Amino acid sequence: MYPISTIAEVLNARSVLAEPGTAIEHLLTDSRRLVMAAATLFFGIETSRRNGSDFVSELYAAGVRNFVVKNEFDPSPFPLANFVYVDDPLVALQQLVAWHRRHFNLPVIGITGSNGKTIVKEWLYQLLYADQNIVRSPKSFNSQVGVPLSVWQLNEQHTLAIFEAGISMPGEMSVLENIIKPTIGVLTNIGEAHGANFASKQEKLQEKFQLFAGAKMIACNNGDALIENYLHEHQEANVFTWGYKGKDLRLLSVEKKGNQSLLVAEYKNAEVSITIPFSDNASIENAISCWCILLLMGVPNEVISRRMQLLQPVEMRLQMKRGINNCSIINDSYSNDISSLNIALDFLQQQAGKQKATVILSDLGESGHAVKQYSKVAAALLRYKIDKFVGIGNDLCSFESLFSGLPDRHFFRSVEEFKQQLPLITFRDEVILVKGARVFEFEQIGSLFEQQVHQTVMEVNLSAMVNNLKQFHQYLKPTTKVMAMVKAFSYGSGSAEVASVLQYHKVDYLAVAYADEGVELRKAGIHMPVMVMNPEDVTFPVLLQYNLEPEMYSLDLLNSFCSYVEKQGVEQVGIHIKLDTGMHRLGFEHEDVEELLAYLQAHKTLVVKSVFSHLVGSEEQEHDAFTQYQGKTFNGFVQRLKQVIDYPFITHISNSAAIFRHPNMQYDMVRLGIGLYGIDTSASNVLQLQPVATLRTTISQIRKVKAGESVGYSRKGMLQKDATIATIRIGYADGFRRKLGNGNGKVFLKGATAPVVGNVCMDMTMIDVSDIEDVKEGDAVEIFGPNLPVEQLAKWCETIPYEIMTNISLRVKRVYYEE
Repeated sequence: MYPISTIAEVLNARSVLAEPGTAIEHLLTDSRRLVMAAATLFFGIETSRRNGSDFVSELYAAGVRNFVVKNEFDPSPFPLANFVYVDDPLVALQQLVAWHRRHFNLPVIGITGSNGKTIVKEWLYQLLYADQNIVRSPKSFNSQVGVPLSVWQLNEQHTLAIFEAGISMPGEMSVLENIIKPTIGVLTNIGEAHGANFASKQEKLQEKFQLFAGAKMIACNNGDALIENYLHEHQEANVFTWGYKGKDLRLLSVEKKGNQSLLVAEYKNAEVSITIPFSDNASIENAISCWCILLLMGVPNEVISRRMQLLQPVEMRLQMKRGINNCSIINDSYSNDISSLNIALDFLQQQAGKQKATVILSDLGESGHAVKQYSKVAAALLRYKIDKFVGIGNDLCSFESLFSGLPDRHFFRSVEEFKQQLPLITFRDEVILVKGARVFEFEQIGSLFEQQVHQTVMEVNLSAMVNNLKQFHQYLKPTTKVMAMVKAFSYGSGSAEVASVLQYHKVDYLAVAYADEGVELRKAGIHMPVMVMNPEDVTFPVLLQYNLEPEMYSLDLLNSFCSYVEKQGVEQVGIHIKLDTGMHRLGFEHEDVEELLAYLQAHKTLVVKSVFSHLVGSEEQEHDAFTQYQGKTFNGFVQRLKQVIDYPFITHISNSAAIFRHPNMQYDMVRLGIGLYGIDTSASNVLQLQPVATLRTTISQIRKVKAGESVGYSRKGMLQKDATIATIRIGYADGFRRKLGNGNGKVFLKGATAPVVGNVCMDMTMIDVSDIEDVKEGDAVEIFGPNLPVEQLAKWCETIPYEIMTNISLRVKRVYYEE
């Protein structure tokens, strides 16, 4: 910890300090992730969409008293706060942590590469934690902000540090090198990831090598010609190379047997080997990178070999599933330390809403000052307002008194003891975080709570949704608001779970089709403004009860709603005015405007929150002239409304495609629909969108069928040759349309596509896997997702992605995760 006065001196910055001696322990860049206010220093970083200084007031109210802000910030409303003034808060954050790093003389492993950074980091932790007190990057904290937050964790008790560094453009790595200062470097590989801002792979590789400017040794695979040429050209003397042509660890053979791989190599003129519990090529490469580092650190190969066999898969995501008794289960049972706990608690808070938040936690997987560590855990649980806490392990039982502030708490020495007492504890209508170190085998607990349903699931990647939101943000003016469409069960993805993420990331408005969808959002804890696009007379009571804002598209509807509202004695209620500029579906037309304005003037109970219209063909170039006509028509409507309505209201017409195809039509707000879910309806490839939803199922049975025989109902699947037929657990009752039958559609498994054979059944579908090797019952099958885009499925069905996604049955389990 450092006094705020010392931090101001380190940054050579002007300061206004109410309490110069305040000790700083935590750094914060995101106001939503505040844990311990008193010892926190907030950096008001400015982005294209947000000015961090705008959150000072919110944080001050929450108890934060220490801020790094830009020079022009006015401190007068915050008399008890300490302010440090800088030109750029992000640069200040990086400078402060670089200074902090200089206080420690210990081995530091710096990892970079296009893929595998987090896996290598976590495996190194698994392989070395028994010998070392390790600090490492939480999850994938490898950015210009993530790296300083990771390195700030360094303290006197650590004997080894492992940090990863990622870049997206030239000039970034030298900044990260100055913060990490690795003594040992690891280059995992060089690929296409994050290459958009680099002229070539060579330029990207050169940028990555800047991380190792001061490293004593660098481990990399010189089997890649690009890396080999770079090493030759730059005469890097401190490089430990591996591979079939490696000069230090020369690979002799790789023998795969089932889910294991035996790796044999030559090291210092002797034959050495390891066995790993994985057989995929990426895991083999990542394991060899770890092998090199342990050899460089002097770990005997017999120890390495023994530990390699115990490597565990690294779960890269926080996953949420439906559970028993209307509970939701967040399963994060692969590691347990302070950093990852805060990330998991953040996700829990985001998803819990008005439901109870419960944490089931094991002893920490870190060594160090126990009282201090568990005091931090208790403080975090209090900060996140955890309703129920279950602690499992000898340490947690020993420090039970630290958790006395939690209202409902239970402690057990082992998982078995917890399982025995489980019937005595009620779990209902809760979001439950299950988080434990590997040794505790918390998978057992997760399985106790999860609903057992059939194996067809829709995986919803909430991190991908946030990425897509940020992609569209790049094309918006800083003042432009965002309305997110979560109608139709969020295009099949799940309304409450998706809305919770959007609320957390400060989207301005949500839109639903019907009032009951809005009611469900309110019950789930969504408090942000919600527009209802299809209000009905019978839903007027719940619109008022749940503070939902209806769309008004006709004089009859407007009069009906206003009459109801005035009878209830409500002073004011928000509405949204829909104008018809060419869709000819719903909306006031030009000849209605004067009567509409007269009505609004006469009925001040109705407050216009927004005025909007709907574009017909913004994604298609052939309709651009009509789109501009709609914009001109809408603008005329708006100008007339502004002459009469004497208070500000929001205007919006742009949908996902119009955001970047028609930037002149952003107005005050845009409506993000299918683009938020990773589908580019304009097929522009301008945006780097990620698919949000992946529909998967599994193989239930495999059989050999002879030529001339048929498969499925009505004998439609007549085989022309002998075939291997797999039956998968999905049918038209799940949303897998019959149109896909008889070879019209395909599914993806084992790196290849397999055609559908015969008619699609209600609950099952048959596929031909004759040309795919090593297919087994229970194997996963992708219906649509990253390998088989939903757009392709829509083409096979002669429809649009909207219809495919919204037709996925609610009996298909949704699994939500954040990476």
